[in-house]
Amino acid sequence: MRYFPKIELNSLSSLVVLSAIASICTSASFAQDTDNSRSNTVAPVEEIRILGRKMNLVGQASTASEGIVTQDELAIRPLLRTGEVLETVPGLVASQHSGPGKANQYYLRGFNLDHGNDFATLIDAMPVNMRTHGHGQGYTDLNFIIPELIGQIEYQKGSYYPSTGDFSGTGTARLSVANSLRDNTIQLGSDFGQESWNRVLATGQVTTGARSSLLYGLEGETTDGHWDDVNTDLQRKNLWLKQQWQQGNNNFSATFMGYHNRWNSADQIPQRAVEQGFISEFGSIDTTSGGQSHRYSVSAQWSRQETDVQWAGSVYAIDYGMDLWANFTYFVEPDGDQHHQLDDRKIYGWDVARTQNSVWGSVPAINTVGSQLRYDDIDEVGVLRSQARRDTGVYRTDAVDQWSTGIYWDNELRWTERFRSTMGVRYDYYDFSVTPLQAAFLPSLLLNGGSANDSIVTTSLGASYAFTDTIEVYVNAGQGFHSNDARGTTIQVDPVSGEAADQVDPLVDTRGFEFGLRTYLNDQLNASIALWSLAIDSELVFVGDSGSTEDTGVGSKRHGLELTAYYYLNSTWTFDLEYAWSKARFDEALDGSRDIPGALEHVLSAGVNAQLTDELYFNLRLRHFDDYPLDGGLKADASTLANLRIAYRLNDKFDISMDVLNLFDSADRDIEYAYESRLKSELDAGLDPVMDRHFHIFEPRTAKLNLRYRF
Repeated sequence: MRYFPKIELNSLSSLVVLSAIASICTSASFAQDTDNSRSNTVAPVEEIRILGRKMNLVGQASTASEGIVTQDELAIRPLLRTGEVLETVPGLVASQHSGPGKANQYYLRGFNLDHGNDFATLIDAMPVNMRTHGHGQGYTDLNFIIPELIGQIEYQKGSYYPSTGDFSGTGTARLSVANSLRDNTIQLGSDFGQESWNRVLATGQVTTGARSSLLYGLEGETTDGHWDDVNTDLQRKNLWLKQQWQQGNNNFSATFMGYHNRWNSADQIPQRAVEQGFISEFGSIDTTSGGQSHRYSVSAQWSRQETDVQWAGSVYAIDYGMDLWANFTYFVEPDGDQHHQLDDRKIYGWDVARTQNSVWGSVPAINTVGSQLRYDDIDEVGVLRSQARRDTGVYRTDAVDQWSTGIYWDNELRWTERFRSTMGVRYDYYDFSVTPLQAAFLPSLLLNGGSANDSIVTTSLGASYAFTDTIEVYVNAGQGFHSNDARGTTIQVDPVSGEAADQVDPLVDTRGFEFGLRTYLNDQLNASIALWSLAIDSELVFVGDSGSTEDTGVGSKRHGLELTAYYYLNSTWTFDLEYAWSKARFDEALDGSRDIPGALEHVLSAGVNAQLTDELYFNLRLRHFDDYPLDGGLKADASTLANLRIAYRLNDKFDISMDVLNLFDSADRDIEYAYESRLKSELDAGLDPVMDRHFHIFEPRTAKLNLRYRF
């Protein structure tokens, strides 16, 4: 096939065979079911025109900054990485400084969220954020996601939602697996050999009974990458199965997700190494960095709708593991600074809620009472010294038992047709138990173990007034919180220096306030504006790279402005614009500055979608963030990235799309840090570590072709 000159799937050949089998089985199943089968004729393109945020939430939303992203909107969005599905949250940036199997770096509302701290992400009520993780607290790895099987994303920014507990400071994204698919498909992708990228995907739905069906997704992806001296050698595999059925007014589903990945990493590099000609911007210092990870989960969901009462419940079990080798400082230690971060755990939990419509006096009320439990059974988590992925020593490794339980109450009162109020209260209890397994210093083997517990009560209050059916204003105030790494709650000896270490508070609360306005005009304009603020008493973090804790010793405050506008000009043209401004400051100067490193101040996202004919559309997206502060008084450079998707429906069975990623071949930087490092030549010359910028450049312009067969 001339469109796929390098479709050498090799290890993915079994996936192609399974896709074909799934195609045959699915076609046979639908042919046998006359009552529930779909027509073999594919719906015309008009029926999948992208509505995006064309959803009137006036009178439904409780803030101006929440929203819903539909399956159709995700379907047309060009993506370089799976984690970029979260960039559908206005103002959120998902970047990457390491290999394609590592969690993205996230930024929102003046926070460098690292890999997910202070932003909660869930899929079908299962938490994605990892507590007490080998790389960082709140680690949010979305590489197990199959974007084509996401039904929708509900996002809520701010700490005003009692149903979200841990990591709720800046907001929440709730992903849900689709209940139905428009088509059964087999999709093949290739990039013409630019980075030897190949992808095969089979998705579909099989009718398994009068009121039941099985949804499936099977994905394999490989790539060599664009880097000079590192073959990425990505081997990503995903399998999703979702069985759903109805019995009376009860809805049930059971879902299996299986993910495995391994890769090599081209990490961030020091600017001086490029300026001195040691490497190019696509080079590496340590070419043996990389990792492997897996995530297997089973979950069950139940919902029941009665006259005035709705029940929703879910239970889940997750098996997760990660090995990550990285070297960010190179030769500060004479033998090299590569380290091996590992994580091996099981997670169990539930989420149950009961919602009742009632009347308080003469005021209609909606009350939700919920209970949540999570237990992390961590067999081993820690950081070891390594060279070329061979362990040479240990900082510390531990076994951890961590569990939490939370209960909450969420209330909405409709005082008039125009005026509503919301209020909520939540109680959480956490228990931490740390058992040292290995440590660099013998005293810490005993002293860093132990138990801790803590509890927290958080509250929220809000009100909204709809001037008309299309304009509504909101005011909200509330508390959120995040848990700290369990090892930081019991630590006494720093595993690197052997000196005494300060313990962290197990739970740290945030306090937020927001005022906003939302409008939905003439079925064409969906726009909102939000003014917000957020305060934290003390920013405490556990540094996964070294296995120690870090206390800034000062509090911080953030405030900002967010604007969103989605405009539907006509049946051909739609436009969207999202702008976020944030100001993040320490309460007191730290190292001579009140600026918080890594806090993005200006973020702009814009897009245009054109349905030129029934068969042809294109989607163009632009993302920009401005200069932002780094450590040592330095500033990171601004960054602009554009992606394009062009799609054409060839006939009733086939369509083809082309993603042009980094459309203008920008050499801007995806991410940038400032810290001390030392090169081998500097070590040989007897020089001390050097404070420098370390960056990861955008991947060069790449064209990826996708051919999809619908059946």
